Order: sequence, then structure tokens, then C-alpha cells
Amino acid sequence: MAFALVETGLEGPLLIQPEVFGDERGFFTETFRASDFAQLGVAEPMVQHNQSRSRRGVCRGMHFQVGRGTSKLVRCGRGTMVDVLVDIRRGSPTFGKWEAYELSDETMRVLYVPIGFAHGFCVTSDVADVIYQQDRYYSADVETGFAYDDPEVGIEWPLPVAELQVSERDRSAATLSAMAADLPFEYVAPSATA
Repeated sequence: MAFALVETGLEGPLLIQPEVFGDERGFFTETFRASDFAQLGVAEPMVQHNQSRSRRGVCRGMHFQVGRGTSKLVRCGRGTMVDVLVDIRRGSPTFGKWEAYELSDETMRVLYVPIGFAHGFCVTSDVADVIYQQDRYYSADVETGFAYDDPEVGIEWPLPVAELQVSERDRSAATLSAMAADLPFEYVAPSATA
């Protein structure tokens, strides 16, 4: 297998390190292989592939789709960013807890964002290309999110708040506690193995 798992603190997300082959000419890496990812725990088929470009200080989040939800595979194809996930599964022992992961074109790491987690990121390089796949088609009808600066969640973004560039939609989003009762995601404890 050309991929290894990097330990994470939250149960559910996976930080995946691909093997990178490089020399003085450049590098080659596989960023996705369905059979290997299935062995790591990412079994759902990805049906949409997206790319965005943002400059330093752009902060997007905290986004998720309601209804059935959407899982994602996120990586940074150019530059460096800090990707943040927040557990939004009702009944989870880590509900409202967040974890940050640096993704870059140097490490080539891929972050699996399972259903039941809100997602956001902040660009820390001059420019960054965020490349992600998702297992459901995007629909504005079910896209939502909570405030990137929700004081109860307390995300520590990698840049000072004064440097963050945030959309009006993200700036005016509700807090997580204001929408918690309506979240469709339920925590399911992992089954014990004998």
C-alpha cells in the first residue's frame, strides 16, 4: 500500500500520507487509489472533484451539508493551509471539539472528512489550491455552516483574526449551539471487537 495513516485526535477523520517519489526532476505521487483507501476506511465512492484557489489569510468555514451529509477527501495541491474539522455528531463525546491539520504541497497529505464533521480552512502561504473530492454532489439547498469564530467552539486559527479574510456568509453564520438541536448527524460508538 502506498498510503499510511497519521494519528489524529478526533475519532472518524483520517489523515493520510501518500508515498512521494522525488528526485532532481520533480516528484510523483498517487493522491487517491480506491482499493487502498477502502482498506484505510474510506469506502464510499467520490462523485465530484473540486478545486479552489485562495490567497493568504482567506478563511472559509465552518461548512457542511445537512440531510444525509457529505464526506470529502481534501488536499492542498499548491501552497500551505490549515484545515480544521469540528465534530457535529449529536451524542458524540467530542461534540463541538475541533482539530487542525496542516496540508501542503510539500507533505501531500490527504484529509478524509467523514459525514458529521464541519470543515473549514485558512491559507497560510501566499496562495493555495485546495483540491477535494466528495461523495455527494454539491447542493446549495443543503449547504450550511456555523461561525468560523464561534466562541464556544474556540478554533485557534493560524493567523491573527485581523488578517483573516472571511465571506459575509461565514461572518454572519449562527453559532453551533444555536443549530445543535437540528443537526441530523448522530454519533454511533464503534463496536467492540472480541
